[in-house]
Amino acid sequence: MAVTYLNFFLLIIITSYISEVLAQNDEDPTIKTMEHFSGYSNHDSPSCTSSSFSVDTDSLQLQIDELSTFSDTPAPSVTRILYSDKDVLARRYVKNLMGLAGLSIREDAVGNIFGRWDGYDLELSAVASGSHIDAIPYSGKYDGVVGVLGAIEAINVLRRFGFKPKRSLEVILFTSEEPTRFGISCLGSRLLAGSEALANALKGTVDGQNVSFFDAARSAGYAQDQEHLSSVFLKKGSYSAFLELHIEQGPILEEEGTSVGIVTAIAAPASIKVDFEGNGGHAGAVLMPHRNDAGLAAAELALAVEKHVLESGSVDTVGTVGILELHPGAINSIPSKSHLEIGMLLVLDEYAFPAKTRKVKVLEFRIVNQDPPSPSDESIIKAMEDRRKELNLTYKFMISRAYHDSLFMARISPMGMIFIPCYKGYSHKPEEYASIEDIANGVKVLASTLAKLSMK
Repeated sequence: MAVTYLNFFLLIIITSYISEVLAQNDEDPTIKTMEHFSGYSNHDSPSCTSSSFSVDTDSLQLQIDELSTFSDTPAPSVTRILYSDKDVLARRYVKNLMGLAGLSIREDAVGNIFGRWDGYDLELSAVASGSHIDAIPYSGKYDGVVGVLGAIEAINVLRRFGFKPKRSLEVILFTSEEPTRFGISCLGSRLLAGSEALANALKGTVDGQNVSFFDAARSAGYAQDQEHLSSVFLKKGSYSAFLELHIEQGPILEEEGTSVGIVTAIAAPASIKVDFEGNGGHAGAVLMPHRNDAGLAAAELALAVEKHVLESGSVDTVGTVGILELHPGAINSIPSKSHLEIGMLLVLDEYAFPAKTRKVKVLEFRIVNQDPPSPSDESIIKAMEDRRKELNLTYKFMISRAYHDSLFMARISPMGMIFIPCYKGYSHKPEEYASIEDIANGVKVLASTLAKLSMK
């Protein structure tokens, strides 16, 4: 809110009026006056004013649409792979938006991007928000993007309102939340959380075209020295709070007509790789009793995954065989080898069953990652709940069954997530969609919660 000459004189009057009170503490009188004038202070929440927050929906939708054009596949699909040319262009686009929002920008060795709005007490740890913009092949334009562009718009909302944060506010674009290129989910946030194991593993990591992680990173302008990935690590307490705005990626909010989901915990799926080896042969010549079919062993394991989760007794337990490859892959050849990659919320312990029944070997059973789940911080949950009440939005408490960067940011600071509805729960496909009205509701809750937390 621009301060006109009239408002300037009003500030002088207010300053004079409360000067006796201000003299009793050590805070800057100008800052204290600004807090009073804007309706925010160390002691008061933005409860009386957040309902008047204004989101520039036209601009935000345009940004979402423009960002989706940085894709290696045609619209309406989006494909944006880590360190690809389109990824580099998309990063440049977001950095430009951060600059237009008045944020100071820095990037770390793997390409995590930070845009900061300095608060007036620089000794305090910042409050952060953000998500990712990488996209798996032939996916949609809202996953992750809403959390990045929405966070930048939340900063713009607060600036337009005339708010001045006490704690700095920071927007983070995380590198490679999706495991598409190197098979590692939440790569950037894992490193921020201090994963020495990942930093060491990346030294020998290559993609499907045998391009090393460091060669790919250097091609995008990052990772100039592979011995210093530890420079990415953040100390616990680097932020006082972290919030992530995200589409639900499930149907619950839309089906119930609920505006906002307040995430109470993030589940942590295990990623498992399994390789079977049997005996190949001619599909017409080898009789059925004599076969050791690695393909059927893989099929039995896939069915065992489904059985395992259905019998778990929990509606939130899920399992998916997302990759199933057969060798040699010919219609007239019995598969001699098979490879599966499984994502589950429970670790599967029945992989040996098809190996025994099909008389094939288990060449590999490897748990790629099995991270512990993370609860959201109770004080952040309460702050989000209070903010949505001010905005008169319906809500429900829910868990996130999908990975998010918030899972790893919770190792650095208190964490919370805001879900908004998405069409039929679609995600990771071109039909993925969230209305700009629902996105705006999420941005308002985010902006108001950031304001509240920044004044603590």
